[in-house]
Amino acid sequence: MDQELRKRFATLTTAHLADACIRARLPVRCAPAAMHAVIPGSRLAGRAVPARHVGSVDIFLEAFEGARPGDVLVVDNRGRTDEACVGDLVALEALDAGLDGIVIWGLHRDTADIREIGLPVFSLGAVPTGPLRLEARPEGALESATVGEWTVDRADLVLGDEDGVLFIPAAHADELFALAETIRDTERRQAERIRAGESLRSQVRFEAYLTSQEQTPSLTFRDHLRAVGGAIEE
Repeated sequence: MDQELRKRFATLTTAHLADACIRARLPVRCAPAAMHAVIPGSRLAGRAVPARHVGSVDIFLEAFEGARPGDVLVVDNRGRTDEACVGDLVALEALDAGLDGIVIWGLHRDTADIREIGLPVFSLGAVPTGPLRLEARPEGALESATVGEWTVDRADLVLGDEDGVLFIPAAHADELFALAETIRDTERRQAERIRAGESLRSQVRFEAYLTSQEQTPSLTFRDHLRAVGGAIEE
């Protein structure tokens, strides 16, 4: 992920980019809602570096060998809640390798140490125990990872903030960021007008929508918003 996109994300949220995916008719690939930042308020943005965990830390060390500064380690531990797969040493190693953060489809441990390290880490929660198993590494363990219902690979960007984690295709990043900035600016103008006393219903001509919807039942509110330049849903 280049520095220009990173700077642009600093003025956006994952919600803006999720809405941009809808507008671009691309899948909205969000990590499950249970995934949260270990350090509240954390943000991360970078190219995905996938790693499927099978019980040993060596998979992460190998992933770091092929990572670039600013990348994000995406750990697939199949959403397990009986073991932690990332602790303070992995977080420190990721920081030393220049990564922007870690996203874990599973649990972490060493919470206090990770917070002290300061690297953004998103996971499903914490548990004291590490892995109690060692399985054979599957084929392609460093090529793709699953997070919730989504498959993530090195062609994806990972974006995280207080709303959660979103995966977008790097090939569409410029288009999606431009759409997200348009949505952000429209929403800010709408918010300013509400504070000035003009209701959102008035701004989006909601009464006219209800009238049109009676005449054309197939008309959706989203279609109406696109016609009037609103940006509530996408």
